[in-house]
Amino acid sequence: MEVKKIACIGAGYVGGPTMSVIAQKNPDLQVTVVDLNAERIAAWNNQDVSKLPIYEPGLGAVVEEARGRNLFFSTDVERAIVEADMIFISVNTPTKTYGKGKGQAADLKFIELCARQIAAISTTDKIVVEKSTLPVRTAETLKSILDNTGNGVNFHILSNPEFLAEGTAIADLHAPDRVLIGGENTEAINALVQVYASWVPRERILTTNLWSSELSKLVANAFLAQRVSSINAISELCEVTGANVDEVAHAIGQDSRIGSKFLKASVGFGGSCFQKDILNLVYIARSYHLHKVADYWEQVVLLNDHQKTRFAEKIINTMYNTVNGKQIAFLGWAFKKDTNDTRESAAIYVADHLLDEQANIIVYDPQVTAEQIYKDLDGLGSRPPAQNRALLTVVSNPYQALSGVHAVAVLTEWDEFKTYDWSLIKQNMKRPAFVFDGRKLLHGATLQTLGFTYYAIGE
Repeated sequence: MEVKKIACIGAGYVGGPTMSVIAQKNPDLQVTVVDLNAERIAAWNNQDVSKLPIYEPGLGAVVEEARGRNLFFSTDVERAIVEADMIFISVNTPTKTYGKGKGQAADLKFIELCARQIAAISTTDKIVVEKSTLPVRTAETLKSILDNTGNGVNFHILSNPEFLAEGTAIADLHAPDRVLIGGENTEAINALVQVYASWVPRERILTTNLWSSELSKLVANAFLAQRVSSINAISELCEVTGANVDEVAHAIGQDSRIGSKFLKASVGFGGSCFQKDILNLVYIARSYHLHKVADYWEQVVLLNDHQKTRFAEKIINTMYNTVNGKQIAFLGWAFKKDTNDTRESAAIYVADHLLDEQANIIVYDPQVTAEQIYKDLDGLGSRPPAQNRALLTVVSNPYQALSGVHAVAVLTEWDEFKTYDWSLIKQNMKRPAFVFDGRKLLHGATLQTLGFTYYAIGE
């Protein structure tokens, strides 16, 4: 099967960067990314690559190189589908907010709509690639919809999960640990292998059956999240025993069987994948009556929620059991540094908890817009939107955020926070000046010398 034209449905955090790199590395392939969101497509087509809809280091240069040559962004979904030999489905699969499986199962309505559209208008054989994070056996749903069109077109389904870390997505795409391709048709698998083999060493391209590929994605994220929750559980124990979680993490990380990665205690993990994928795993296990398995993985999410609540409670308790009317500056709103993605960010939930106590919050994040911050808070439905805007202010200058406040809470590990003039900040804050370091980012001893009351998780 020769592939000359690729279409990708969905121009989000996965589709946009992945297709940009595929186009960059395969100049002979035509790659078209389509999305119904005209505003998003316009942003991808902006001549100024600093205005792309996604902030990701290195992405602008990749887009600049390939866009207009063999990389195109369009709202003409039908045309892209009809012309493509290979179609990547990269649409959102959020956790269901309604009906059976609410709060745990993945909502597959967008995937199904894609499949129905592909089935309805295709006139030639297609390879359809699942790129969205999906629950195991979604391919079965896709196959059923695509094979029952009755128009004589052959569809081959492949699973090609993404393992990108936001903030390092371009580096991850340029030099992946592994590329995973699951499928049943050898020719279709080989066609996708060839696309990646133009820059990825062949030994790093793994091929499996469909179900192993789908499950591997969920399991990879579950294992990573489990490490975060594990070290966060130990951080609470460290605080009451006098141990230091950084020292404990360093000591156990030296064991080659454990390794040092993902052992950084913090206010908790966020992002679009970890929680969603674990809840998905929980739901699948429960649907097969594997209740002990489901309970085990659910605990990873419960502990992550506990860590966020515990951090908010620590702020309240340290500030004499009331934050009513007190001003607290949040440094960071994104779920991690080097991205403007805020999905499931710890900052949202810590802010929500403090707003319930009538705190006044001033937020500064170098990449997240005020519009997004209010959208995140309004989405929780905890209080009327007007009240969120009355209690929380977003500013574009960090020193403005930090001036005259009672406390600072570090919620994202942006490198720039370490470079601030903390002695000047101390002069302009109310006394006692509290710093709550949810990312263990700042140098605690230095801040204490300057006269701050400093709290870091796990110390």
